[in-house]
Amino acid sequence: MKALVLERYNRFEFKEVEKPEIEPDEVLVKVEAVGICGSDVHGMDGSTGRRQPPLIMGHEASGEITAIGSAVRNWNLGDRVTFDSTIYRLDDWYTRHGWYNLSDKRVVLGVSCDDYRRHGAFAEYVAVPQHILYRLPEKVRFTQAAMVEPVAVALHALSLGKPQVNDSVVVVGAGMIGLFVIQLLKVAGCGQIIAVDLDEDKLVLAAKLGATHCFISQVPGLNQEILELTNGRGADQAYEAVGISETVQLAIANVRKGGTVTLLGNLSPQIEFPLQSVVTRQIKVQGSCAICGEYPAVLDLIAAGKIDVDTLVSAEAALSEGADWFNRLYSKEKGLVKIILKPSQK
Repeated sequence: MKALVLERYNRFEFKEVEKPEIEPDEVLVKVEAVGICGSDVHGMDGSTGRRQPPLIMGHEASGEITAIGSAVRNWNLGDRVTFDSTIYRLDDWYTRHGWYNLSDKRVVLGVSCDDYRRHGAFAEYVAVPQHILYRLPEKVRFTQAAMVEPVAVALHALSLGKPQVNDSVVVVGAGMIGLFVIQLLKVAGCGQIIAVDLDEDKLVLAAKLGATHCFISQVPGLNQEILELTNGRGADQAYEAVGISETVQLAIANVRKGGTVTLLGNLSPQIEFPLQSVVTRQIKVQGSCAICGEYPAVLDLIAAGKIDVDTLVSAEAALSEGADWFNRLYSKEKGLVKIILKPSQK
């Protein structure tokens, strides 16, 4: 089969590789659509340490089942599916307590680090275990299904934050995940949804998708603007979708006393943390890791038209053109949000 392989850092090759062999509990999926994730773009240069070459990346995908392992039940050839990005153990303590995203020895598709290597979906075929599969509703197209994973990441964060109807919320970072957080906050019935980012184009999208107010993060007086929008208290919640000191501090500074800050961003391994502000204002700060069962809800939301994924697709291109699209995303070309690659497209 053909695959887009990260042969060394910042160097891709579209080449012939062996088709995956499936284990008894796995299926072989013919990939119809696969998205380039921001973590893939950050990983291609080696800066994250989680995309060690040679590697087939890709974990946001959909396709059709073409082979079934001997132990697989309730799945058929030709089923249209998507799948979780995390491969977790069913006998793990965390899994059994409802936290499979935290399970020990979990593996992420398309990731290669010191502990494991698992080839992903930038290929014509990918092998995945049956317990991470999800059947596509009839109305959901393959391209839309390749967007389920980032929506599910955003929905998992909301499941932890538990926003209430008419809450005021600040979303710091209007990239892919932040834009889905905004849409889901709108679905949840939140009142003021305040988007903050450095990029004006992203804020235009944020307003289109549900943000009630948008601010450039470095504008003087931002804190005062948010106070005026929130009855002088600050927002009830903040969702931080970048992961650097400045944006985490911004999120914490703009929630009210007793507010909640949920961290999704993960760019920096270490940050400067405003401990005294958190303690003296009794702020709840929590991390949100990946996905934990949100796929069915996301698929239903997309099928019902309540979440718009199509607006965020900047281009659909052949997998053979993937290296060029990676470079364009890496160079932060204006106007690009999500690129969907299609192995069958020539």
